[in-house]
Amino acid sequence: MELTKYIACICEGAAEQAIIELLLDDDKLIFTRDDMLEGEPIRCRSAKGFEAQYLRKGFTEGITVLRILDSRREQFRLSKAYVDKIEVINVITAPEIEMLIIFREGKYEEYKRSGMKPSEFSKIELRYSNVKNAEFVKSYFADTAILISALKEYKRVSHIQRGEYTLADLLK
Repeated sequence: MELTKYIACICEGAAEQAIIELLLDDDKLIFTRDDMLEGEPIRCRSAKGFEAQYLRKGFTEGITVLRILDSRREQFRLSKAYVDKIEVINVITAPEIEMLIIFREGKYEEYKRSGMKPSEFSKIELRYSNVKNAEFVKSYFADTAILISALKEYKRVSHIQRGEYTLADLLK
């Protein structure tokens, strides 16, 4: 994955943002806050909103948009003025970010047998009701070595489609 001078890291939810912030703060990503527009993850899901808020500032160098999301179907269509100047890279966390907790807890096989969604399994079997809460994520994965291990395991067992990336691909 090759990134341009400027990075726009758009996170779908609070949990994804917390994970990116943990990894940024521990200098574990292939980019830093200094490389990022606004110096932090962005919570803007529409291409039109992103263009209006961030692209009308007259950048002279390329921008890479890293979209951290769990849906492969969610579109991000830039207008013709930007489509050739902006590279959009989707970083997929499908099926759900809760999978990181399932891996961390060593419950992947049990989860597969359960027939539940990752969010249901996390709430019912692991008894974590607030797994998408940013403060929970930051506390639970305060040791980024544990987070990195879960990210790598998630990538190992995931069915990654051609041209897609995972959070593990953003690690140094």
